[in-house]
Amino acid sequence: MNRPFFASVLAACLLVLPCGGKAFAKDLLGTVQDAGTFTILLTAIKNTGLTEVLSAPGPITIFAPTDDAFSKIPHEQLQNLMKPENKEKLKTILMYHLVDGKATSRDFLGKRLEAATMEGGSLLIDATKGVTVDNAKIIKADITADNGFIHVIDTVLIPK
Repeated sequence: MNRPFFASVLAACLLVLPCGGKAFAKDLLGTVQDAGTFTILLTAIKNTGLTEVLSAPGPITIFAPTDDAFSKIPHEQLQNLMKPENKEKLKTILMYHLVDGKATSRDFLGKRLEAATMEGGSLLIDATKGVTVDNAKIIKADITADNGFIHVIDTVLIPK
């Protein structure tokens, strides 16, 4: 292998490629869409008109339940929630998953605190033994988007 040639090509690529992949980052909505494990969440977001919220400048933090999290809700109850006549109830539930501002694992690691939701309530984040948000476990944290952060959770959060 010609090391000087390889080093030159690598250096040229680094000069051309954007640092940190920022040019390829997307907003929260696009990032959730690309993940492929949030189809029910995306349907709910579209049904409630919250696409603009997740595309807004931010920063916004979303605790995003996976399709598996939604499958914990009885099928008939979930189908009923997705009906147009229940749009406001569904919107309230989704807004409970959103925090206006930046909330990364670095902010709550080793702590027990509350975070105000865009729904008007507050989430209890307990990062003293693992990390939970209300009754949900964070299974992947700090997914970065242009306008905020995503924390993947294993349970749909229901406002009190």
